[in-house]
Amino acid sequence: MNAPSLVIPERIDAPRAERHLLANGTPLYVISSDDFEVLRFTLVFRAGSSLQQRPFSASATANMLSEGSRDMTARQIAERLDFYGSYFEVNIDRDYVYISFSSLSKFFAPTLEAARQIVLHPLFPEEELDSYREKRKQALAIERRKVDTLVRELFAGALFGADHPYGVTYPESAYDTLRRSDLEALYRRLYTAENCLIVCSGRVGDEELRGIAALGEALPRSSAPAEVCFPAPCSEPYRFVRRADAVQSSLRIGRLLFPRTHPDFVGMQVVATVLGGYFGSRLMHNLREVHGYTYGVGAAMINFEREGYLAIAAQVGAEETAAALDECFFEIERLRREPLSVGELELVKNIMTGEMMRILDGPFGIADVTIENLLCGTDNGAIERNMRAIREITPAEVQRLAERYLRREDLVTAVVGAEDPFAGR
Repeated sequence: MNAPSLVIPERIDAPRAERHLLANGTPLYVISSDDFEVLRFTLVFRAGSSLQQRPFSASATANMLSEGSRDMTARQIAERLDFYGSYFEVNIDRDYVYISFSSLSKFFAPTLEAARQIVLHPLFPEEELDSYREKRKQALAIERRKVDTLVRELFAGALFGADHPYGVTYPESAYDTLRRSDLEALYRRLYTAENCLIVCSGRVGDEELRGIAALGEALPRSSAPAEVCFPAPCSEPYRFVRRADAVQSSLRIGRLLFPRTHPDFVGMQVVATVLGGYFGSRLMHNLREVHGYTYGVGAAMINFEREGYLAIAAQVGAEETAAALDECFFEIERLRREPLSVGELELVKNIMTGEMMRILDGPFGIADVTIENLLCGTDNGAIERNMRAIREITPAEVQRLAERYLRREDLVTAVVGAEDPFAGR
């Protein structure tokens, strides 16, 4: 039997979302698909950790939305969703909170009622907050025993500065200062109509659309803008934290660049993929296959609302830390000085195209990409524009971008391990 021929699509067309503006100003976007008897609706609030006024209050507010409401206890909410096989998920990052509800279409009504309680009428019960504080405090203390957690926080501080909303970290003891009034205040300030957008996808009929619209229109309006002071980032070239008992070192290399709206962002995504964006990437081949320093290494462009950066991440044997860093810098410099072969670049383009097709396989994946595009101030037409930019990029352009943006003196390095790899060098 012959294997089917490989076909790389010339273009990727994702459906555009239908936009509705609700009476209170909240935008509602609909991506209908009758192929599946499921639907999902996601409320996105600009209420991430960079906008909090008390340590840990943003994540606590988001995670405790379902811990009791005006008309339902936390147990009743959980039992309601479980009984109908519905799925509720909260994710939070530096800028946004994403609250998603998924259900079979025939169980939309009871799922919507639970969503109304969670989104519109949370109580943040004191006893639940007491339990939450202790659990999160212990979990964070355990996480910070891991070198990978420590280097992630260390790298953020090195990139942005310890006082920047994207770089700040707090001790576990800060959970002890968290009060119910902090959650209530953040909820009133940020969970508002002006601070929200809603995206629904799947089998969304007229009844479902009316129900989701009614939920969105019940969000209160606020006259106070959801702003926070963002100082200019202040990067440091190197940070190291000693963990004498570490058998592995965790390292990060990267630099501040620009958010997704910058014209060179897509090109730098190609650069990051070449370096460490797939299993056969240059860093993976060098550090894993040739030298055996690590099980895995990755590189990616990271996008925040106000900033963007490139990051390389790996965990390596403690005794190989310095050598692994040297090889990372070697591969970066090689990309700056030598053009890729056409074959290697074509492979990278195909991998990036295939990954986008995988993400867009199904209404929920399309909704996720739609949300990302909307938060960047664009629409799903950006998918084809970005894929065209990837298809048209040349080895010379990849080299130009690497040469411009990856100079050694501009890179930030963070390491957590048993010994400082740069000591005495």
